[in-house]
Amino acid sequence: MTERPKQPNVNANPARALANILLTPIMDLKHLALRTGLSALSMSGAARLMAVQTRGLGAIMMFHHVRPALPKAFDPHAFLTISPEFLDRLLGHVKAQGYAIIPMDEVAERLADPRPDKPFVALTFDDGYRDTSEHALPVLKRHNAPFTVFATTGFAEAIAPLWWLDLEEAVESHAPSHSPAKLMRALKAFYKTHAGTPALQAEIARLAADAKLDTLARTSVLCLDWDGLRQLASEPLCSIGAHTITHPLLGPQDALTARREMALSKTILEEKLQRPIRHIAYPVGDALAAGQREFALAAELGYETGVTTRPGVLYGAHAAHLHALPRLSVNGRYQSLADLDVLLSGSAFWLLNRGRKLNVA
Repeated sequence: MTERPKQPNVNANPARALANILLTPIMDLKHLALRTGLSALSMSGAARLMAVQTRGLGAIMMFHHVRPALPKAFDPHAFLTISPEFLDRLLGHVKAQGYAIIPMDEVAERLADPRPDKPFVALTFDDGYRDTSEHALPVLKRHNAPFTVFATTGFAEAIAPLWWLDLEEAVESHAPSHSPAKLMRALKAFYKTHAGTPALQAEIARLAADAKLDTLARTSVLCLDWDGLRQLASEPLCSIGAHTITHPLLGPQDALTARREMALSKTILEEKLQRPIRHIAYPVGDALAAGQREFALAAELGYETGVTTRPGVLYGAHAAHLHALPRLSVNGRYQSLADLDVLLSGSAFWLLNRGRKLNVA
């Protein structure tokens, strides 16, 4: 297995580095373009017409937080939250549209035995947050909807920080007088510099330490501990999957680190929860974070499926790529049933991929 080269990028003075980053302008139009495209496909009726060719067999939906909105001026990851009310409407809507809600354990079987007239969705929740139990579970039980929680073992043990939230707070603490827009530019510039390196989390840890943040306290507040995970796992509708130990971008890591994160998290979850762990979600999950090396490693370690954050619906051809499955991100940016219908149609992804149905390279 080929090891990816390390690309260290470490600044001696994190506070000064952050000050320099604050001066770097950066513009990201990706989500505006997608927002515009979804509206156009919906309002024109094109998505409905294209769905005959692009809908596929079903989709795996990805959720993070399900909770009431938390008003905050600088909240770059607010889009990862949907309301319990929207989850309720979503589940009612997909069932009314003829989709079966199935557990992850049935996805591989459905792909191997395609039934286009019986579309399905599988529901997945990343990281292992307390709000999955507090706010999502009552809604899921009301709809009798099976779901999978991809749990990060270091979060359950409160030994790993939620590093993306630490970065947000560190950015804000180092420049409290800056506007949210300028802070966002700083955040994007930091990721542009460090996301492709194995030093990403170490750099954030240095910034957090410099800002005197209690990072593990945040983990304890937001994430389920082992007792909470056991209680959730005891629910008949719930299954648990692996999401590594410390939630790194696996792609930039050396081969031994990537293997340890993927293998040991499976072992720990199986020991703590006394059940087989059959599925893994790659943290962050885009092409930088998970590629051919990670897909092959997931298969080698005995995972039945591996899910990415590459957007898309599922086709029969995915049966040959069970460790590179796409997901639909259900988030606050596209919190409408009209958007959901366009996403489920597969039309937007067919256009984005220039007519290719699979994105597994």
